[in-house]
Amino acid sequence: MMIWDMLDTDDLIWNGLALGWFLLCWLGYTPLVRWLWRKGGAINIDMEFVRARWMLVMARRREQRLIDGQLMGHALSSASFFASSNLILIAAAAGVLFGGDVSYHKILQAPGLQHAPRLLFDAKIVLITAALARGLLDFIWSIRQLNYVLAVIGAAPEGGDSAWRDAYAAATAQILNPAFKSSNSGVRGYYFALAASAWLIGPLSLVLAATAITALLLWRQAHAPAAKGVHAARALLEEVLPDDPPNDLPEPAEAQI
Repeated sequence: MMIWDMLDTDDLIWNGLALGWFLLCWLGYTPLVRWLWRKGGAINIDMEFVRARWMLVMARRREQRLIDGQLMGHALSSASFFASSNLILIAAAAGVLFGGDVSYHKILQAPGLQHAPRLLFDAKIVLITAALARGLLDFIWSIRQLNYVLAVIGAAPEGGDSAWRDAYAAATAQILNPAFKSSNSGVRGYYFALAASAWLIGPLSLVLAATAITALLLWRQAHAPAAKGVHAARALLEEVLPDDPPNDLPEPAEAQI
C-alpha cells in the first residue's frame, strides 16, 4: 500500500505544500539575502568585504601573520566542533529512521505529535537528516578550504611590490570567503533541521517553523546589533583601505630597518 493510499487527499495536499514551502525557505535563503542586500548591509555580505581587507593587511604586513594563523586555527576548531556535533545528531536521526516499528511507536507516543503512516513518518525523519547532512558536508568543505587558506598565508613571501601583494591578498580572499560561506551554511543547517522537526507535529507547524526561522535569520542579517556593528566596521575600513590603495603606505617596521 502506497503512502497516498494511507492519507486522504487533504492530508497529501497540506503535507506537500508544507514541504514545498520548507524547501523554498531552506534552499532560497542565500539567494534571497544576496538579492535583498546586494549593495551591502547584511552580515554575510559585509563580512566578505571585511575578510578581503583582512587578507590585504596580511599580504602587506608580514609581522602580523602569526596572529592570522592563530585566528585561522580558531576558525578551524569551531568548524570541527560543529561538524562533530552534527555527526552525532545525524547518527541519532538515522537510529530513529532504521529503528523499525519500536522507534516509530515510541516517538509517536510523545504528546502533540501527529499520528502519521510509517512512510510519512520516515519522510519527516529523512528531511531532518537531510538538513543535518547538508550541514555536515558544508562543515567538511569549510575545514578543507580553511586548511588551504593556512597554506596560502604561510606561503606568502615578504617581497613583491604593492600591486603584487594586493593581487595575492585578493587570491587568498577568494579561498577564505567561500570557506566561511560554507561554515555559515553548515550553521544554518541546525536552524532548518530544527524547523524540519516541527513537521512531526503537523504540516502547519512545519510552515510556521520554516517561516519563523527564515524571518529570524533575515532579521539577524541586517537588524541585529552585530549586523550594525559589522556594517559600521566595513564603512570605516572603506575609508582606511580603499579599493585602489595608494602606493605610499608605510612599510612594516622590519622593512624600514
